[in-house]
Amino acid sequence: MATVSDVRAQLVEAGMRVLERDGMAALSARKLAAETGTSTMAVYTHFGGMTGLIDAIAGEAFVRFTAALTEVEQTDDPVADFFVMGVRYREFALANPQRYQMMFGTSADSLDRHHADLTVTGSASDRAEFAVSFEALLEVVRRMIGAGRIRDDGASVVAGRLWCITHGAVLLEIAGFFGHEGHGVTEILAPITVDVLVGMGDDRKRTNQSLTEAVTRIGDRI
Repeated sequence: MATVSDVRAQLVEAGMRVLERDGMAALSARKLAAETGTSTMAVYTHFGGMTGLIDAIAGEAFVRFTAALTEVEQTDDPVADFFVMGVRYREFALANPQRYQMMFGTSADSLDRHHADLTVTGSASDRAEFAVSFEALLEVVRRMIGAGRIRDDGASVVAGRLWCITHGAVLLEIAGFFGHEGHGVTEILAPITVDVLVGMGDDRKRTNQSLTEAVTRIGDRI
């Protein structure tokens, strides 16, 4: 017999499948019951309704997103680590575009009710479980500042600037503006990130060395 935690996990997994396959508008208690072989009542019993289930789907999405970012090996070159993290970020977004846009998009279906003004709070969300991915970016930014690679304008606002670059490039690549052959990262995202890091104080030759090191670590994942 399935336990409460089993049923909850099945509904969350089914929700992520439906979200990626059919979009946010397709999420319904009826569809998820059909996906899991349960009754529609299960959604209300375990989550209090679709709002609670969507919240749980978002929470799990952030857990997996954070894992993708924090699996990056920490080396003595924080700039190379940052480049590798950027590739992991892009990989997650391209593999899970509906999930990504629910987490960070600007549509009515996004989680904007949990967004925080990072220029004031230093965090991207008022929910700790949603903010952990931004904390991963903050950590590598603090390391770049601490190593003297970029100037210290405040870790959270620097992280926000770098996030803008990655997020914008990823959304445009999802939409197909940069094709689907990896040119978005090699011809757009990587060069503009180098330019920004140099503008923030890093030596261009050293930045490019860090990029080369990151590419070596990434292999053929682009």
